[in-house]
Formats: sequence, structure tokens, C-alpha cells
Amino acid sequence: MTGNKKGVCFEIALAVPKWGENRGDEREGAHCVDVLVDELRKNGLIVERDDGLQNEFIKLAASDEVIGRAAAALQFRKPTYLGMDLPFEWEEAEAFIRLPDGSLFSWCERFHCYNHIIYGIVNTAESVVVLRSDSKEENWKPGESLLLKLEAMDVVKEVFPLHDEKKRKQLLKSWAMNWSDVTHQPIDDICAYYGMKIATYFTFLGMYTRWLLFPASLGLVVQLMDFGSLQFAVLPFFFMSFISWVVLFFQFWKRKNAAISARLQIYNSASLECEYRSMKPEPSLSRFPSEHMRKQNIDRMREKANFQRQEWFTWLLRVRNDAFIILSIICLQLPFELTYAHLYEDLGTDVLKFGLTAVYLLVIQYFTRMGGKVAVKLIKYEKFDTAENKANSLVYKVFGVYFMQSYIGVFYHALLHRNITTLRQLLIQRLVISEVIENLLENAIPYLSYRFKKYRAVRNKGKRDKESSTGKSRFTRVEKEYLKPAYNASIGQEIEDGLFDDFLELVLQFGMIMMFACAFPLAFAFAAMTNITEIRADALKLLAMMRRPTPRAEETIGAWLNIFQFLIVMSICTNSALLVCMYDREGNWNLSPGLAAILVMEHVLLFIKFGFSRIVPEEPAWVKAARVKNATQAEQVCTRQLLRSLYGDEKCFDEVRSHVSKKDA
Repeated sequence: MTGNKKGVCFEIALAVPKWGENRGDEREGAHCVDVLVDELRKNGLIVERDDGLQNEFIKLAASDEVIGRAAAALQFRKPTYLGMDLPFEWEEAEAFIRLPDGSLFSWCERFHCYNHIIYGIVNTAESVVVLRSDSKEENWKPGESLLLKLEAMDVVKEVFPLHDEKKRKQLLKSWAMNWSDVTHQPIDDICAYYGMKIATYFTFLGMYTRWLLFPASLGLVVQLMDFGSLQFAVLPFFFMSFISWVVLFFQFWKRKNAAISARLQIYNSASLECEYRSMKPEPSLSRFPSEHMRKQNIDRMREKANFQRQEWFTWLLRVRNDAFIILSIICLQLPFELTYAHLYEDLGTDVLKFGLTAVYLLVIQYFTRMGGKVAVKLIKYEKFDTAENKANSLVYKVFGVYFMQSYIGVFYHALLHRNITTLRQLLIQRLVISEVIENLLENAIPYLSYRFKKYRAVRNKGKRDKESSTGKSRFTRVEKEYLKPAYNASIGQEIEDGLFDDFLELVLQFGMIMMFACAFPLAFAFAAMTNITEIRADALKLLAMMRRPTPRAEETIGAWLNIFQFLIVMSICTNSALLVCMYDREGNWNLSPGLAAILVMEHVLLFIKFGFSRIVPEEPAWVKAARVKNATQAEQVCTRQLLRSLYGDEKCFDEVRSHVSKKDA
């Protein structure tokens, strides 16, 4: 293990097995880990090797020049002092805007560059190279990726990002442990450290929690105050108020999302998934125009036919998979949910009901995860343009499973039994128990898992030390990070990260408090208090209990926004039905005029839902102006480049034609 390099921040680590006494033998071929380390150094990376208790770790760092040349090879588009985004060039680095901390590249950009470098190491020799490990030998063929080869050999166990201890401690102080403002968060620092996707989630959570204070206060007033003769109008007023509130919230969220995306774009190479394409035309286009056009038309027709065939085939696959999920919910989960609802209604004591709800919520965690894994397998057979579309398809399918398991029992009490008292008890139990279970799964289990892995590693090391005379290895920081659980989703880990579970928890809470708000107005106050603690708990989870997540560049909440919008429409329908049941049972309204009034109110609220979305612009004026300006400047640059290219080709053609004319003369 090399000595610690002071001032170097290692950002990536590779976990490899610890080698035994065979490491110094003289068999033909180089030891595979030594080959990997040499190749990493040849590519300009700073390498340090750490011996842990169970594994060896190769830590990597890189200079700005190495990252910059990788960014140029990946053709990142970055903002310049000219006011527009251009493909990055290391030789012109001074023209590109630096981040507030003085660096050229954000963590998201650096991570993509590291992947490009380490997975881009290939055998450039004309012959194979023998890679030797303790157990076997493999041939590294010319042109083959070294890291992929070692992963296939199970030599490289995992490639994972490392926490920057200095920045992590700063975030712990300014974010996770900062209670001076309950909803305030350093979004710029979060984006710089974790990437755009996680910063967007915490921006949404903070804004949602801050806006919840209005319906929470209104719900407290409605629940605790007596309005006398006007009591019959209180719940309809509350209904219209929180629906108007939620519609306005999501319109202002869209504005907030557009503004923060524009502000934080500096941390994210907008075109991490796009490649820069030159505007220079092909010379052959002007020589045989008729032949080229005929060939182009044939190719276009074939391409169109292939696209149409693929489009319909993909659509049929999605219909089949969606139908499978829906039928599974109806045939398997619906009877289970109705059985629980019936048993809950028949039980006599509140203690038994509370226990039944706790057991039920634990059981359905298993069922829903099974359904999520089935959804993951189904979407593998579907074809998507991007990984984000694939993730959105998974979100819709899994939410269908969770929607049934979360709400069907509540619908049973609300609409069939019309038992408002039992409905309120059920909502309180669901909100409390769900929060306890989610915190247990999110925080306690990962911590206990980490402690168990750490204990097992120390115990195994102690056994090996007794059997051999080797020196005692220290438990290094990089190995502690390796033993921490990864920030993955409970289902579909290869598609979604841990934000899937965080968004799912938020969506299920939103549906619970919105769809049954008229039965339990205090639910908004409970949700507000829960979310205030959720912000700090999620921050602490990311900073202290999980590995540093892989950064993602998405700037929106994706499919979750459509699910929120769906739940708003559902809440209009369910609360209207609740008002009919409540006023008819209490005798304040006759059913027929009450039903007519509530139907009119429902249509008014639906108009508010779809009409207010046109009142508040989804994009601030300054964002739209900056986007149009950037697009205009990019168009001007591309036009000049095209004219220069055309001028150069024409000049070359004139010189050739003049030379031929002189030769003929």
C-alpha cells in the first residue's frame, strides 16, 4: 500500500480481493491487479492502494487536465463567458465558466469522466496479455476493456464513489444538523455534492413542506373550532380551499423547477447523454445529387417501415405487461385487501385493530416488493429510447400495486360502510404505523446491516490472525464506506436509485391526506410535522448511513409529477363522495339537494384543476428569455460554421476545376 498523498481527494474506489501468499510466485503472466494499477497510472490517474480487513481497495483521483481531456472526449457542452453552451475543449478551458468553488467540473461531470477513463482502458497490443489471479488465468484480448474483463473474472467486485470528508462534514453542519429554518436547505451545495436529481428531490420536499403549513393551519381550525350555524359550510369551504391550494402549489412547483434547473445548470453538463455533431456537409452530396436523393428516399422508406413496426410491437408489449399487472392486482391483491378491511370492521377493540393494521402493513411490504420485481422483469422486454423512460414505466407499474394496497381498505370503509369514525381511526393508524415502518426500513435496518457487516469482518480477521502470523490490518475509511449499504431502490436496483422509495413514500402520504381530507382535516398537520423531520432524516441517511450515490443528471421529478396530478383528480372525486355520505348521515342536508350541490362543486373544482394550470406560467420570464437567447446564439454560431464549411468546400472545388482545365489546355 502506498503512502497517503496529502492534499489529494480520492473520489472513486475499486474493491478487489485480498491476495494470499501466491502473489509473489513466478507463473507466466502478470498479476491482474498489478496490471490494472499500472494501466490506471498510465492513463494519468492518481492511484493509492489500501489493505482492508477483507478486501483490498484501489482509490483513484485525477487532475483537472485528465478530467478535462476526458470531458473533451465525451464532448460535454458547458456554459462559456460568451453566454452560450459549447463543446468543452481543454486547450480553451479559460473560456468556460467555473463553479463557485473555482473548479471546472461538478461531481456529476467528474463521475462520468472517471467511468470513461477506467472503462476505456483496452489492450492496445497486437497480442493477448495473460492476466493471473490466485485461482485462474485469463487472456486479455486486443481491444478488450480491462475493467469489464476483471469484473467478469470476479476480480473487481465493485466500483463505487467515495465521500469527500471535508464537504460531507460541511453538509452535516449546514444541512442535516441545521434546524434554524425547518425547511431551509443548501440546494446549491447539495447539487454540487450529489447531482441534480437528488437536489431536485430535496427542493420539492422543502417546497411541499413549506406549502403544507397553510392546509395544516386551516385543518386545525376546521377540526377544533365550532362555527355554530355555519358549521354545515365549513367542510365544503375546506374542500375547495385545499384543492385550490394543491393546484396552485404544483403550478408554482413547475416554475420553481424551471428556475432552479436554469440556475444549477452550471453543475450539470446538459448534454451528458448527447454527442456534439459537426455541421460540415459531406462532399459527396454535391457530386451525384440524383443518385444520392434516390438512395436517400429508399433508405427513408425502409427506416419509416422499421420504425412503425417497432412502434406497434413496443406498444403491444406495454399493453400486455400493463394488463398482466392489472389482472394480478384484481385477482390476487384485491381479495387480500378486502379480507383485511372486513376483519378490521368485525374486530371489537382498538388494540386488536391496531395490531391487525401493523401486521397487515408488514405483510404487504413483502407483497408489493414481489410485485415490483415482477414489474422490473416485465419492462426488460419492452424497448425504451432512454433509461429515464424505462424508469418512468417502472414507476407507473409499481405505483399501481402500491395504490391498491394503500387505499383499497380505506375506500372500503369510506364508500361501502360509510363509517366515518372508523375511517378516521384507520387513517390515524395508517399514517402513524406507515411512518414508523418506513423509518425502520430506511434508517434502522441499513444501520444494523452495516454494524453486522463490520462485526463479521472484524471477527473473520481475528480468526485469520490466529491461524497465521500475518500482521494486523487496520479498518480503513474506504472499507467502512464499502460496507455501508448502497443508495438503491428496494426493487429495480438496476433502473432506479433510492429516490424511488423516497418519492413513493411521499406520494403515498400525499394520496392519504388528500383523498380523505374531509374525513380527517388534521392529517395535513401530521404530514407537515412528518416532512419537517423527513428532510433532516433523509439528509442524515445520505450523509452518514449510505454510500455516496451515483449522480444523476435529471432535472425534474419525472413520472411522479403525473402521479401527483392523478391523485389530485382522485381526491376531488373521493372527497365529494365523502361529503355526500357525511351530510346525509348527519341529517344536515337532504340527499338530493346535497348531492346536486356537491356535484356542482365537484365540476367547479375540476375546472379549477384544469383551468388554473393556464393562469400561472410554468416557466419564469427570465428563464424563457435566457433559453431563447442561448438558442439564438447557438443558431448563429452553427450558421457561421456551416457557411465557412460550404465556402471552404466550394473554394477547394474551384481549385480542382481550375487545375483540370489547365491540364486539358
